Amino acid sequence: MSNAAKVSEFLDKAQTFYFLTTDGDQPKGRPFGFHLLDGDTLYFGCGTFKNVFKQLTANPKVEVLAVNGGEFLRYDGKAKVVKDEKLLAKVRAAMPQIMDLYDKNGWEMGLFFLEDGHAEIRGLFELKEEFDV
Repeated sequence: MSNAAKVSEFLDKAQTFYFLTTDGDQPKGRPFGFHLLDGDTLYFGCGTFKNVFKQLTANPKVEVLAVNGGEFLRYDGKAKVVKDEKLLAKVRAAMPQIMDLYDKNGWEMGLFFLEDGHAEIRGLFELKEEFDV
């Protein structure tokens, strides 16, 4: 299993995860649920009209935090925005209702992955696994 697949599997089990950015010098976090593993790359997406997208383009250093039972995942890196119609078609297939809402309102889905990613899976008292993604 690739390291990106390990992160994706953890996020699947957690279901909801938290995406952390900065707004100027203020940390910001919000729940996310969407991620898509395509090959060995783990993609995330959100509306380009949302503050989170503006924040990650202004400062691409971000972190994902997920909790599953007694374990948690920290995954950080630099957000790299991509425009890829084939990838967007996969997002559309995975989330048709959300994408229909975006189309209806004229919104754009911004897709991105984390460059130079680093992940760690921890228990309450110990590091269980650490790897580059």
